[in-house]
Amino acid sequence: MGCTINCNVGLNTVEAVWPLPQTFISSSEQYRLNPQTFYFGYGRQSAAQPGCTVLDSAFKRYFSLIFLDFTSGYGALRFSVDQPFRVEISVDHDDCEGYPSEDSSERYNLTVSAGHASLNAETVWGALRGLESFSQLVYQDDFGSYFVNKTEIEDFPRFQFRAILLDTSRHYLPVQTILKTLDAMAYSKFNVFHWHIVDDPSFPYQSRSFPDLSAKGAFHPMTHIYTQSDVRRVISHGRLRGIRILPEFDSPGHTKSWGKGQSDLLTPCYKGDIPSGTFGPVNPALPSTYKFMATLFKEVSSVFPDSYIHLGGDEVDFSCWRSNPDIRAFMQAMGFEGDFTKLEAFYMENIMNITSALNKTSIVWQDVFDYHERIPKDAVLHIWKGVPAQIKEELSRITKAGMRVLLAAPWYINHISYGQDWRNYYTVQPQNFSGTEEQKKLVIGGEVCMWGEYVDATNLMPRLWPRASAAAERLWSDEEKTSNVDKAFPRLQEFRCKLLRRGIQAEPLYVGHCKHEYQGI
Repeated sequence: MGCTINCNVGLNTVEAVWPLPQTFISSSEQYRLNPQTFYFGYGRQSAAQPGCTVLDSAFKRYFSLIFLDFTSGYGALRFSVDQPFRVEISVDHDDCEGYPSEDSSERYNLTVSAGHASLNAETVWGALRGLESFSQLVYQDDFGSYFVNKTEIEDFPRFQFRAILLDTSRHYLPVQTILKTLDAMAYSKFNVFHWHIVDDPSFPYQSRSFPDLSAKGAFHPMTHIYTQSDVRRVISHGRLRGIRILPEFDSPGHTKSWGKGQSDLLTPCYKGDIPSGTFGPVNPALPSTYKFMATLFKEVSSVFPDSYIHLGGDEVDFSCWRSNPDIRAFMQAMGFEGDFTKLEAFYMENIMNITSALNKTSIVWQDVFDYHERIPKDAVLHIWKGVPAQIKEELSRITKAGMRVLLAAPWYINHISYGQDWRNYYTVQPQNFSGTEEQKKLVIGGEVCMWGEYVDATNLMPRLWPRASAAAERLWSDEEKTSNVDKAFPRLQEFRCKLLRRGIQAEPLYVGHCKHEYQGI
């Protein structure tokens, strides 16, 4: 087998790519890499060439990730005999200045041989995924030398939509923490950041059209807000990593903080015949409500380049609407006969019409479907609740109606429990429900949610990683090849050590150690 002293190291890391590629052939033949004779470059036939922002910055980033302890004076003499190694990237489309979208191909092929690796992809987004895989193939021996084995990978994601939700309303997350989450997402090949930016407790988004929303609705109007430039930083950081930014402005419920900076938006609740001084959901009976929403969503759709907007629509409490005489009179006039689900349907249909007119596709929580609302055919429904049997039923129902669906319910990883709960996230089968092949194709992906009641920047990273990576493999890899949790365990353990080495405070899966332990602050 032509083994050197490093043979074991090589074999230990044969399947060292997480999530597991669709096809992966690796051998024990290994090549030594010298950071001083290692280059990334563009293939002659590549549609993208030097000056491509996405790939130029990725080359710099991945050089540092591959050679983690390299400094320019590093072992120059010791390595002078090494052969140069060149990674050549070729893409079919020059989409260097664009944004990733739902149609972006992430397919890539990677071949590693002596002195050379070639990475071919349809788009720069696929090339990014291939660079990530290549970076995970490189390992060090006990003496600090770098190696990569002869490898062939053909890879593409099973699902097009692989998301992480962060909630920045229940606790404010500093921009730096969000950017670090985007870095870690790229390491697990997640491609959508669902930014649940506002909710009942606080409204940190600083709106150009309605500055009072954050001035009065944020926890603090200066320190706990996201300025327009903060938002641009997040969008740009995501773009360079092939990650779409999906904003959610949830209504008509979950809007308490909105009312502080926008009078007459929320419904006044009544106690008998007099207002009680408290407020409920958005007031669906006033024309001013829709005027406000149209202006807000026009701004949001120009700030966030993605073609999708999340409109929420979940958990609307009808008691305040029921108590309000103006709402009751409006319902009578509309012929809703005391059915508050019809009132919510009326409201959500209006909001979806606003976003459709802005050329945006709506995502809404499953409640909107459950209330039999007339939903645009291109809208996406987001499943967030139910025990496994109910989830399967809902998947069947929604896809039978021809609607596209996203699965989040099994991956609410803000719920924590003692032991290895990642195993539950790993064994989810998103297409295991009764329905035709056509129905199964309507499941466009899944989402890991980290709701913020008990999470802020102090504990976000260890709570999210590596547990979210279990879902990442489920959403990327072939289900049959990754059906064995026990086989996944040592691979995920090793991947968790890689995350630590890259500065992500990923918590341990179980008893054990990493060669490079987290060093504290």
